[in-house]
Amino acid sequence: MDPDQADVDAWFAAAGDRAGELRRVDALVQAAAPGIDRQLVPVGSGRMLGYGLMPYRPRSATETTTWPLIALAAQRRHLSLYVCAVVDGEHLAESRAGQLGRVSCGKSCIRFTSLDRVDTVALDQLVRDAVASTADGRNSYSS
Repeated sequence: MDPDQADVDAWFAAAGDRAGELRRVDALVQAAAPGIDRQLVPVGSGRMLGYGLMPYRPRSATETTTWPLIALAAQRRHLSLYVCAVVDGEHLAESRAGQLGRVSCGKSCIRFTSLDRVDTVALDQLVRDAVASTADGRNSYSS
């Protein structure tokens, strides 16, 4: 097993009871975006599972860095799936919140306690659209 996969497996294991749920979301993302790169990325004092690193420059920064197009994190009371895609001035996650089932959405964040509460067909399409809009240059999140 490669060291990166061992780190990812340890990250899942550290989630305890929610490891299975995180693995289900991971499988959905990988099925919707075959071949997307996947790695742990630091955030605050922890890490999240990031997919599709892309150039990103926060408004307050002078230099461009990288940030995942999609990221998965286990929070205290829920899971968060971040979809960092802005197309035609709208954050994809926020604009499709009503289609995603029993979730709570911010601009780029989809929060849920179980994938069973999510319309997985709509989430699959959201991930596919985020990847496609980034590949063809329509994702202005990273601009």
